[in-house]
Amino acid sequence: MAAAGGVSSDDVPILQTENLTSNVKSIYYSRTFLSIISGVVAGIWGFTGLMGFVFYFLIMMVASIGLLAKSKFSVQTYFDSWSRILIEGVFGGLMSFVLFWSYRFAYDIIHIF
Repeated sequence: MAAAGGVSSDDVPILQTENLTSNVKSIYYSRTFLSIISGVVAGIWGFTGLMGFVFYFLIMMVASIGLLAKSKFSVQTYFDSWSRILIEGVFGGLMSFVLFWSYRFAYDIIHIF
């Protein structure tokens, strides 16, 4: 992740738009990738109903903790708010998760063939 800005003499963080946009795109890409992978895994493991959604939100929680650790818990250096790193892209990735989870293609390949 690129640092989104520096600190001025008044200790007010200055965010550069290009770096902030790049960081938000990184979050979207990582959450989309994790949504697809977790959907395939949930399909292979045969999660149904509420258990599949619990699995998804658990994966997204682990992803948020990983992003926090990657930013060294200094969110204001890389993003404009905590919500960017904690919930940004979670519900958008939910559609990808449901697509790959309900498709059950991976489950059928593993368990039928």
